[in-house]
Amino acid sequence: MIDLLEGRFFKTFIAVMEEKSFNRASEKLGYVQSTVTNHIQLLERACGQKLFYRLSRGVKPTEAGLKLAKFAHQFVHLGLTLEEAMNESNQPRGTIHLSMHESFFVTRMASLIEKFRFDYPMVKFKLETGYHQDVIDDVSQHVVDFGIVPRDPGREDLIFYPMLQEELIFIASHELTEKVETDGLIVLNHEAAISFGNSCLYHTHANMILEETGVETSGAIQYPSIEMIKKAVKCGIGFALIPKIAAEKELEEGDFQSLPLPTGIFSTHGIIVNKDRELNFPAQMFKSFVLDSYSNETNHDA
Repeated sequence: MIDLLEGRFFKTFIAVMEEKSFNRASEKLGYVQSTVTNHIQLLERACGQKLFYRLSRGVKPTEAGLKLAKFAHQFVHLGLTLEEAMNESNQPRGTIHLSMHESFFVTRMASLIEKFRFDYPMVKFKLETGYHQDVIDDVSQHVVDFGIVPRDPGREDLIFYPMLQEELIFIASHELTEKVETDGLIVLNHEAAISFGNSCLYHTHANMILEETGVETSGAIQYPSIEMIKKAVKCGIGFALIPKIAAEKELEEGDFQSLPLPTGIFSTHGIIVNKDRELNFPAQMFKSFVLDSYSNETNHDA
């Protein structure tokens, strides 16, 4: 089987997986579509399995395709790591693949990436965003070098490096906050809880706390970004549990307020790395840079 495999087949396979289309994959890779089709057919012949279902609006991987994805990412990653290792330049170069929640990137990671790239401009970043389980899947399937999650997944195949404790707070409009302060938490029974959706760990935290305080909301609203959630809260659409750091500017400017719900809600964020992943040199440097940055921040606060 291995005699029939080539690295470009795996690169094509990953492109089709990501684009969910042979045509879009060919545009991404700069191939004609027949080349993409030929690569997938040769890969299917080598594996002895059908790798994609052809649908009217694209393709989706078969069970065999999903199994192959993990090895395809590892194969391509190994090739890139070897290429970088053979590079004689003293200036680190290459691509670092990361996965994390959108709000963590906006509030925490963007500034660190900017600082890192100032010192190492030849290093590029490719970012995937998703919820807790999405990030875990990206790391376990070797889609990314490492991910950042709001708690230790507790899995044997992943290494968890704690970074910081993130404080979470409930936010609401001035009007809703005043009603709660006057009439109590029962007011929230008639309000909507806003979150990123059921897959988000913040949503789980919020439901647990509300249940403990006897609050039964009238429903839930899902928004895809932290900015939309804050705008919705400001407009009085509902209330939400978000990282305190993401609300500091708006709280200071009086756009909304913090609800008088239990305080001291923390989530321990950390880096997760697949035990079988050999990080390339830039990824090793950036992981150490991130951990050192938060270690220094913690020591400074102490």
